[in-house]
Order: sequence, then C-alpha cells, then structure tokens
Amino acid sequence: MSERRARGPLQRVQRRSRELRAQVEALRAESAAAAPGQREALWLRCTQLKKLVEENTNTLYALKKADEPAPVGNYSQRKEEEEKLLLKLSQQLQKLLLVLDQDNVTKNYPGDEEHQKGPCAEDGNEEEESEDEESEEEDTEEDEEKMLDDPNVRECVAVGNFDAQQEGDLTFVKGEILLIHDKKADGWWVAENSKGERGLVPRTYLAVPKAEEESQEESEEHIEVVDETADGTEIKKRTDSHWSAVRAITENDTVEVLTTIGAVPAGFRPSMLCQLLEEGEEFRASYYLQPELTPSQLAFKDLVWNSERNTIHPRPTRVCLIVTLCSCKMIPPPGTGVRVLSRHVRLCLFDGSRVLSNIHTVRATWLPKNPQTWTFSPRVMGILPSLLDGDCFVRSSSLSSDIGILFELGITYKCNSTGERGELSCGWAFLKLFTSSGIPVPSKMYELVLSGGTPYERGVEVDPSISRRGSGVFQQFMSLRKQPVLLVKVKSPSVHSKDILNFLPETLVGSMCYIHLLVFYRQILGDALLKDRMSMQSTDLICNPVLATFPQLLDQPDLMDALRSAWADKERTLKRTEKRDQEFLKSAFVLVYHDSVFPLLHTTFLPSYKWAEEEVELSRWKVIHDFLKRSRENDGALEYLLSSENTHRAFDISELAYDFLGEVRENNPGE
Repeated sequence: MSERRARGPLQRVQRRSRELRAQVEALRAESAAAAPGQREALWLRCTQLKKLVEENTNTLYALKKADEPAPVGNYSQRKEEEEKLLLKLSQQLQKLLLVLDQDNVTKNYPGDEEHQKGPCAEDGNEEEESEDEESEEEDTEEDEEKMLDDPNVRECVAVGNFDAQQEGDLTFVKGEILLIHDKKADGWWVAENSKGERGLVPRTYLAVPKAEEESQEESEEHIEVVDETADGTEIKKRTDSHWSAVRAITENDTVEVLTTIGAVPAGFRPSMLCQLLEEGEEFRASYYLQPELTPSQLAFKDLVWNSERNTIHPRPTRVCLIVTLCSCKMIPPPGTGVRVLSRHVRLCLFDGSRVLSNIHTVRATWLPKNPQTWTFSPRVMGILPSLLDGDCFVRSSSLSSDIGILFELGITYKCNSTGERGELSCGWAFLKLFTSSGIPVPSKMYELVLSGGTPYERGVEVDPSISRRGSGVFQQFMSLRKQPVLLVKVKSPSVHSKDILNFLPETLVGSMCYIHLLVFYRQILGDALLKDRMSMQSTDLICNPVLATFPQLLDQPDLMDALRSAWADKERTLKRTEKRDQEFLKSAFVLVYHDSVFPLLHTTFLPSYKWAEEEVELSRWKVIHDFLKRSRENDGALEYLLSSENTHRAFDISELAYDFLGEVRENNPGE
C-alpha cells in the first residue's frame, strides 16, 4: 500500500483555516445565547482564537510557490481566497470582542470585588481609604468635565485670557461669560460674547459658572488652577492646516436642517475635501504635475536630466502603491427629500492634520434596488472611463511617520424642495501606511469601518441610530454588522509598473489607466526645460501647446478619456520598432494630441465642464464622440478646424505659451 503524499504548506494553512472557521462559528453561536456569567470565558476564547487566526495569516503571507513539494494549480488565486477567508474571520472575531467587551463592563460590580479580595485585603484598609479620597476628587473633576461637555449647558465662564490665533477665533478675557453655540469634538467650540461677536474658542479655557452658594475663596482657588492649565501647554493645539474648509463646514446650516428633518443621517457633514478643491488649485492633480523647485529656487527638485539615456531621471519614492477600491457596503442613503446626483470616493494622502497630495475622485456605481452598496470599475464596452476606474496609484516622498490614505465617501445632492445643490460626506476612513516601527503595512485586502463627521472629529458615527437599536448581545452584534465599511486592496506595483511610475512627480495620486499619458507629458516637459532651452537662466515663454494645455485635462476626465481613446487607436497602427523608439513615440503623441483634445479645448460647441451635471456630461460626450469620429474619418482634425460650420473661442496666448515660472511649485519643507 503506497504512502499518502504529504500535504504542502498552502494545503496545511487551508486545513488550519477550515478548523478555525468551525471554531469561530461555534463561538458566535454560543455568544448569541450566553448567560452573563459565561461571557468572560467567551471573551478569553475569542482573544485566543484571534491570535491563532493572526498566526495563520502570517504563515500564509510567508508562503511562496517554490516551497510547494509539487505543482499547485492557480496558486496565487488560492492564496488570495485564503487571505480573504482569514480576513473575514479576523473581522468577525474583532466585532465579537467589541460586543463582549461592552457586556463585561458591568461584571466588576461591588459584590464581585468582595469575593475577589484576598487574605491581605484587611491589611490594606488605610491605603484604600486614601485611594478613596483621591478617587472622590477625581470623580468631582470628572463631574465638572461632564457638565462642561453637556450640550444643554450653554453658558461658560472664561478662566484665562485668550488672544485670537488666526482668523475665525474669538478673543476674550478672564471672567467673561460666553454663550456656546456648538461644542465640537476637536476642542474648539463656537462661542458668542456679550457684544454678539462669534468665533472659535478653546475648550480648556472654559469652565461651568459656579453656583452662588459656593464661597468666593473656593471659586478663586478653582479659577487659579484652571488658569495655570489654560496658560500652559495642555491646551489642545489645532492640528489642521485647512481651517478655512473646516470653518466653512462649521458655519454650514444646510446639513443641520437636513439632519433635523431626517433627510440625512446625523453623521453626514459637508464634504471637507470638496471644499478644499473649490478653494484653489493647491489640491488638484494639475498643480502636482508641475515641476517642483529646490529650496534655493535655482533648479528643479523632481525634474533632472539623464544625458546618458537622453530622458529625465526616474524618481523612486518612499510610498509607491496601487490602491484598488473594491466596494462600499451599508452606506445609509439620504431620505426622499434629497436627490442623489453622484456617489463617489475622494482620496488623498493625509498625516492626521493636513492633506499632503492632490485629491483624486473615483465615481461609484450602484443599483437602484440596493443604493447602500457602491461598486467601482464596472464592465463597459470600449475603454473604461477614468472617472470610474477604481485602480489608483499613490506616490509620496513624505517622511511623516503618520502618513496614510484618507478616504472620504461623498454624494452630490439636490434638494427637491429648494433646488439647492451641495456635496455631503457620508463617512471617512484612514489607512495608515506605516507601523509605529516604520515598517510598511502588508499588501492585502482591508475592510475599513467608516466614521462620521470630519477627519478632525472623533467618536462620531455615520448613523447613530444603528447602534441604538437593542441592547442585547445579538442585537449589538447585528448592529456591528450593519456598520458602513469600505473595502480596499493595497499592493505594491510590479517592477515594470514601478519603472513607469518613477517618471511621475514625487507626490501624486491618480488613476492607473492614464499613467502612460502623464509620463509623455513629463518627458516632453523635461525636453523643454532641461534639454532644448538655450540657457538655463532663460525665463522666456516656451511655445508648446501640449505643455500649456495638458494639465487642464486632469480636471476634465472626459477629455482625458478622449485622448486615451485617440492614443489607443494610434498605438494599434505602430510597428514594434516604432514602439521601442521613445523619440518617435513622443512625436506621435504630440500629433495625436493636436488632432484630438487640443481643438476640443477651444471649440465653442463643448459646454464648460460641470461636476455631476448629467445633461452637461451627455452633451459634452456627444460633441467629443462626433469630433473623434470625424477626425478618424478624415485622418486628422485639419478639415474640422477649417470648416466654416465650426466656431472657436478667441485666440489667447496661453493656448500656446507655457510659462514655467508661473506654473512651478515651490519647495514644501514639510514633505
């Protein structure tokens, strides 16, 4: 009788995963019907199981195909399926731990404490009495803190002098009575003084006014203590550098009205990232596409010429990742009084206090029967529009230890009654890219639980009504399953993709579908600024329509798709030798650009781009489609340009002239 063949490493991990899944299912069933006295033991079992799942996951990550004793079909696919299963088990155990933790809060009641006391309990009575006195003082302080945070307490007294740090702050003096209108979680509250002036004040400078019965001595003593704290370093520093956007959200009354009438959940806010995009060019991809100056302002930091290869130097970065948006689940839809024009995710690099990159937007698709589930990268005929592409690249050379990716889910809406348009944040999530020891996070699938409010608020739920439904273990477990989540996959790019991405700016977030077009732009930019300029000291305008107008395409995704389509048609006609010739490819790209999007940028028939305007988007696509069709039929755009039927906007020198001094970015010392 022949011996049974030994299992391979992947097979052993799979078998262990099946055993763990059975144990997790059994534990969940026991937890749903557990008595109060059994929950502590269940919590310990849950903790042990979670460690076992993590150990099996680490074993899976360490596996390689070469370790298998015999060939394994679809190895990568099997390994990925196993990864998803272990991730699901880990999430189930984490949710179960949260439920059991909430139930175990009540297990330390006084009766238990007496039973848990050992033989030496009587000997420590004196120490316990002193501890009780200290705890009473702490309880008093906690009561005062709770009273201060109570939303019903509107009047507060200033316990120290405060001078406004920036626009929007409210200056006040010690002893002044302030009326609080909004108590924000970040510690900066909206207050009004006796003159009717409103502004932001720090919570640590405020106290609840003392009752008249209290002695003046106690009142003065209390004020002195708090004043020391107020003047010291304990005041919570404002962490954001985008305060104008946050202030605009604070002063927006529309969402408060919609929340009051039940049109949107309580955790929705005006979109912070949309507000930043509207304020200026600083957070747009077109801004980061431009070369960056060195601190001396005499050279380009991220654009260096390689004379040996006759092209620009590639620039490796600390962060170079591909992030795939997979789906969003359990996203609460707005009520009937609001019509949704767009569902989308905005993402950018973030360090907990400020945005470190451009803000990239991916539009989601959904079914009318199930608006709570959003998906990305749908299957379409022809090329996938870049706006719907869920595969994104992320690049940064920031040395921040807290750098990560901020995801903000948003909807563009229109009120049925008033016709008012706006954009709301339906929740946000933050994925830190490095551990506390500086190690990059592993490449895998992440299920990110969404938080409500803004990234500067903590403890805000997207829809608080979910967690209030029921108090039993089963109801709490079900409410955790209904929490909104974002599913993303993070992976390192292949060697070939990384070589291409290294030609891009050091900081940029964008769609994977048009990186080859961005590389063409950067190479043409390098030729114009570093190779073909007569003198490095020359600041003359550069006559180059591609450099002058290409950045506009990043703010008009339908035109970017038109260029992608035209270049794909051109590539199909190229020979292999031509595809290997970089100079030939650049010249071919310039010709395609002139025959496709350059005329469209200046025709009067193309309406101005407007976000989430369905009629405008359809009319723009019709103009673009008709133009590309005629351009293909006539072997170029010349006939279209000379036709008397077409009209173009008045000529402006900016169509042809690239002013690099007006476009370059100054060095940012924070990066």
